[in-house]
Amino acid sequence: MIQKQALVIGLGQFGMTLARALAARGVEVMAVDVVPERVQLVSAVVSEAACFDASDEAALLRTAPASRDICVCALGDESREAAILVTALLRQMGARHVVSRATDDLMERILRLVGAHDVVNPERAFGERLASRLILSGILDELPLGRDLMITELRAPRDMIGRTLIELELPRRFGITLVAIRRVVNGEGTVAVPSPRDPVQAEDVLIVVSRPGAIQVLLEGGG
Repeated sequence: MIQKQALVIGLGQFGMTLARALAARGVEVMAVDVVPERVQLVSAVVSEAACFDASDEAALLRTAPASRDICVCALGDESREAAILVTALLRQMGARHVVSRATDDLMERILRLVGAHDVVNPERAFGERLASRLILSGILDELPLGRDLMITELRAPRDMIGRTLIELELPRRFGITLVAIRRVVNGEGTVAVPSPRDPVQAEDVLIVVSRPGAIQVLLEGGG
């Protein structure tokens, strides 16, 4: 298997966490920051770490963005101007997939205009996920799939227990598709594709795909 390569620029909390997580998953990561202490801290876990200003075009070009599977500009909260410039430079240098961090809607629009393939706002995403967990008991985690779909992990609602997917009619009634069930079998956790005739069990964790708001209707309106 060919090892994927990633360039992570900006080692604040988000960038540092991302660089570590990618490296832990077998990605060959080059991490860049202007702060020597951050570079030294991450150097033990990534393939390469470099200390320079990524808005310096000549220095950035030496990281060979075009040869990497993904380039992440994680500068969001440190310098808006630098984040926009670095995103634009990465695209000009032929980067195949550029992900940039935004801190607000205006910055997101600008980053898309200068060429970012994807724009993320970690603080907003975490806040929205936490709000769902606090307001709707049973939700364990949520992850957006683009703008119009969510993947949600939730404990099986009481009204669903003992009923099959055929009986529940989740797609028709709620626009929800159950894609997997996490269940403990013989003391071990398993993840399986659900059978339409398999009753939902009390300790099941459901992994579903739906449009935003559908899970709230399900949990508040009954299974």
